[in-house]
Amino acid sequence: MHFDVLIDTIPSYAKDLKLNFSSVVRQQTDLNEQQAWGTVVASAIASRNQQLILAALEEGATHLGPEALEAAKAAAAIMSMTNIFYRFLHLTSNEKYGTMRAGLRMNVMRTHGIDPLDFELWSTAVSAINGCGACVDSHEKVMREKGVSEEKILAAVRIASVVHAIAVVLDAEQVGPRLLVEATT
Repeated sequence: MHFDVLIDTIPSYAKDLKLNFSSVVRQQTDLNEQQAWGTVVASAIASRNQQLILAALEEGATHLGPEALEAAKAAAAIMSMTNIFYRFLHLTSNEKYGTMRAGLRMNVMRTHGIDPLDFELWSTAVSAINGCGACVDSHEKVMREKGVSEEKILAAVRIASVVHAIAVVLDAEQVGPRLLVEATT
C-alpha cells in the first residue's frame, strides 16, 4: 500500500497525525531524503504495525538506495535488541550488571555501509520509540560530538513520534471492528 493511501485511512480523530506526517517528512528541511526516509522505515519497523511497515518499505524503496534501506532495517533490528538490554541495565539497581560484558553481537553498527551519522540518527529514533534513555543519550551524544545539530536530531525524533503515533491509530482501528463483530455475535 502506498504511504499516501495509508495516511488517507487515518480517521478524523487523528487528523493531526496526517498533517504532522506531511510537515515532518514531506516538508521538513533539516534532513536530507535518505535521513528522513531511513527514519520513517526504521521507525515504522520499531512501531510494529504491519500495514505501516509495508507502506514504509514500499515508499522507502523509492527514496532510499538498497544499501540504505537495508541499513534502516538493520538499525531497527539491532536497536530492538540493544534497547532492551541497556534499558535493563539502566533500570536495575544492581550495579554489577553494568560491569559485566554484554555478550551480544552488534557488528552491523560498523558494517551497515552508509554514512555512520545516518545510522546513528536512525538508531536514536528507534531508541526513542523503544524508550531506552541510555541508548538515546549515547547516540545523541555521538552525533553532537561529530557536528550534527540539535535541529537535525529533533527532526528525526519528530518523524519517529509521528510514525509511532500512526501505528498506534492503525492498531486501534484494527481492534475497533473486531470488537463490534464480537459484541453483535
